[in-house]
Amino acid sequence: MSTAAPERPQGVYSPVLTPFNEDLSPSAPRFVEHCRALLEQGAGLAIFGTNSEANSLTVAEKRGLLDALLAEGLPAGRMMPGTGACALPDAVELTRHAVQAGCGGVLMLPPFYYKGVSDEGLFRAFAHVIEQVADDRLRIYLYHIPPVSGVPISLPLIERLLGAFPGIVAGVKDSSGDWANTAAMLRDFQPRGFDVFAGTETVLLDTLRAGGAGCITATGNVNAGPIVELYRRWQEDGADDRQRALNETRAVFQSYPMIPAMKAAIAQRRGDPAWATVRPPLVELSEAEAAQLAQRLAVLS
Repeated sequence: MSTAAPERPQGVYSPVLTPFNEDLSPSAPRFVEHCRALLEQGAGLAIFGTNSEANSLTVAEKRGLLDALLAEGLPAGRMMPGTGACALPDAVELTRHAVQAGCGGVLMLPPFYYKGVSDEGLFRAFAHVIEQVADDRLRIYLYHIPPVSGVPISLPLIERLLGAFPGIVAGVKDSSGDWANTAAMLRDFQPRGFDVFAGTETVLLDTLRAGGAGCITATGNVNAGPIVELYRRWQEDGADDRQRALNETRAVFQSYPMIPAMKAAIAQRRGDPAWATVRPPLVELSEAEAAQLAQRLAVLS
C-alpha cells in the first residue's frame, strides 16, 4: 500500500474493456492480460470507464478486478479507476479503495440518475466523497460526458471545486464532443495545474497544442500504439498525418456500436470468441458485422 502522493497522470489512457465469461461473470485472467498489453504499448489504464461497461458491474466486481491487477504486479500509479456512482456510499468505497491501492487518480462521474440537478447538488456530491475519503493522496479527474450521463459538469462548478479542493480536484476528461468546451477548460484551468484530457483521440493533437494532458479514449483498447505514438511525437513533422490516420480507424469503430465492435476486434485478434461477450442490455455484433469490421480494419493496416 502506497503512502506517497501519486505521480501526475499524463498521456494516453484507455477505458479498459471488461471481458466476460460465458455466464457473464468478469474474466479476471483476460482482464489482466489485456491491461498488461495496453501498458506495454504505453497506455495507462482507465479501468471501469464507460467502455468498460462499468455501470453494469457491481462494486464488489470492480474491487475484485482492481485487486486482480494489483496481485499480478501491474503498476497502480498507471491506473485511473472510474469510481463515480449514483449512490454516494458506493463512490466513497470505490474511491477509498483506489486511493489506498496507490492509483494515480480516479475518474469520477457525477451521480447521473437524476437529471436537471443544480451545480450546488453536484458540488455537495463531490465534496462528500472527498471529505469521506479524507486522504491527501486523492486525485479526482472529473468525468464530463453529458451525451451519456445527462448530467453536465459546468465550468462554474469546476471553478468552485478547484477553489475548495485545490490539488485534489486534479483534472477532467471532456467527452462532451464540444471542442469549444474543451478549449475553455484548457484556457481557464489547465494553466492552474488542472489537467484536461480529451475524451477522444480525434482531438488529441488539438488538445496537446493547447497545452492539454492527453486523452482518455475508447479506441485505446484496439489502437493504443499509434495513439501513444502521436502523443509522444506531436511536435514532430507528420503529426497531422498521424492524427488523420487515427481518425480513420476511429471512424470505422464508430460506425458500429462501439463496445461490441471493439470486443469483436479483440476476439478476432486473439482467436478467443469469449472476448465478444457483452453484458445485457448490450448485444454483440452479428457474425456478418464482425466479418465486415475485420475487413474494413484490414484495409487500414
